Amino acid sequence: MVVLETGLGGLTDCTNIVNGEIAVIGNIGYDHVDILGNNILDIAKHKAGIIKSNSDTIIVKQDEIMQVIEEECKNKNSKLHVIEKEDVTNYSYNTDMQKFDYKNYKDIEINLKGKAQIYNTAEVLEVIDVLKEKGYKISNEAIYNGLKTVIHKARLETLSKDPLIIFDGGHNENAIKNLKDNINQYYPNNKKVYIISILKTKDYKTIIKNICEDKNAIFFFTSGTGDKRYLPKHKLYKEAKKYLNDVNMYEEELEDAINISKKVYNDRTILIVGSFYVYKKVLGVLNND
Repeated sequence: MVVLETGLGGLTDCTNIVNGEIAVIGNIGYDHVDILGNNILDIAKHKAGIIKSNSDTIIVKQDEIMQVIEEECKNKNSKLHVIEKEDVTNYSYNTDMQKFDYKNYKDIEINLKGKAQIYNTAEVLEVIDVLKEKGYKISNEAIYNGLKTVIHKARLETLSKDPLIIFDGGHNENAIKNLKDNINQYYPNNKKVYIISILKTKDYKTIIKNICEDKNAIFFFTSGTGDKRYLPKHKLYKEAKKYLNDVNMYEEELEDAINISKKVYNDRTILIVGSFYVYKKVLGVLNND
């Protein structure tokens, strides 16, 4: 069995050569607008391109794009499984685990952080139920142990506890909003430092606008790994000035931003955000200590 993730969209993605039995559609937002379209319905049409004939499709209900998904499922004779937010109940969390019920599954535990992961998990459980209907044998022990031990690198990942350094590669509006929700959930009283790198293909203006709502934070704008894929740090700085008025704003290379933050702002929570592609470099900087 293969879990195959599209690289870009779905309709024209190279993974479409594979005739999958189940299409799982994650939360759809404004990402890759340079290729997929500049409105949510056009992007949804691309995403719906992974739906195959005589298959099953799973999605968490997202009102503004449901008509697109429903029409494609009808055209492809794909059975649509819609997860409603109210299907998740008895939610609780601590710094290590999130716990909840989903339909007939009780006391599910996951060590991934943030409520968005709850609905991702619900999609996984729907996939499992579809597979069971097709005759696959999947034990409850395997389901519960798998969910409890799953690891997602570079997504709200703690890289250091002293000082507290968190890495999150979120690079679109939905991901940044989830990041903000997660920070408010887990670190509401902590003062923060943001170290920001953004690819040229991303909607950097929206990302900057959302991150810069934290007026009490320190901001380091970097040029990522320094290659041509990244927006230069001065361009990010210039955009941020619309919201921060030169207060607590700095332009630095990524490595310098990390080292300065660790030395000068080690009483704060340091958040390295905006791109997955700097992850290896960040680990290298931290491991050189």
